Amino acid sequence: MSSGRKMRKRSARQNNLSFLKWYYRLKNLALNAYEWKNLPDTIDERFLELTLFSKGYALYFNDEVMGNLALTCIIGGELNVYNIPKFRQAFATNGYNMSLTDKDSVLIYNNYLHLPTELFAREYARRIYEIERTIDVNINAQKTPVMILSDEEQRLSMKNLYMQYDGNVPFIFGSPNLPYDNIKAINTQAPYVSDKLQVLKQHYINEYLTLIGIENANMEKRERLVADEVKGNDGQIEAERFVFLNSRRQAAEQINRMFGTDIEVDFRSNLRTNVNIENIPDIDIQSDVGEKVVDLDE
Repeated sequence: MSSGRKMRKRSARQNNLSFLKWYYRLKNLALNAYEWKNLPDTIDERFLELTLFSKGYALYFNDEVMGNLALTCIIGGELNVYNIPKFRQAFATNGYNMSLTDKDSVLIYNNYLHLPTELFAREYARRIYEIERTIDVNINAQKTPVMILSDEEQRLSMKNLYMQYDGNVPFIFGSPNLPYDNIKAINTQAPYVSDKLQVLKQHYINEYLTLIGIENANMEKRERLVADEVKGNDGQIEAERFVFLNSRRQAAEQINRMFGTDIEVDFRSNLRTNVNIENIPDIDIQSDVGEKVVDLDE
């Protein structure tokens, strides 16, 4: 295999690893966002959230032998007056199957649009990974901002020397027979933009966290935020949180009425927002326009 092909395969493998790293990180955040309380022992909360994440809906019903279950399902057939399918076919990878209706089961939706979170997680993972790999390329360009010109006969020797340089070898030894006069280096003058890319990367991370309702600081500001900006950001996070929470609570109410359970759903958060707007003292650091600002480092 040629060295160029090896480099392309290594780059493709690194691209895949970088994407999967971010996809699984974002997926884990979504799976752990909501807490189901008072679930029967036969319900696996992790599987329920995993199904909502990947499918957009799950089916809650009672099995006479196993008890209450929440599984993946196929929906279809006649719709009720609210366009909810009456026919539901629950299934599992081990071959389990059960036909149900709206009279003996409840559909749990991920949100009111019945969309899976995976759509958003994959898109943001792609954006973040592309920025991260661009940062890698840009940083490497700062380390090796040169194009080496040499005779074709010396191509292999130059590659071997460059591999040592790229591998951070502290001392590089060359043969005195190398025709140094025929070797030229052209500086590519690659600009350093990794700092700007890092800001953009953090922006997409924060945007995704806001999307799934997780509190986050606006990292685009250096040290200070206007109090109204913090309050507005918290309001957006809370609104996004209810996008997923309301549909779960609606399903919990229907399940409780149908099966006599006492299930509740809440956002899993023991963290307070970064700044409590109500506790900001009247006398504080003032901005140029007289607005109250919040020092996130305090």
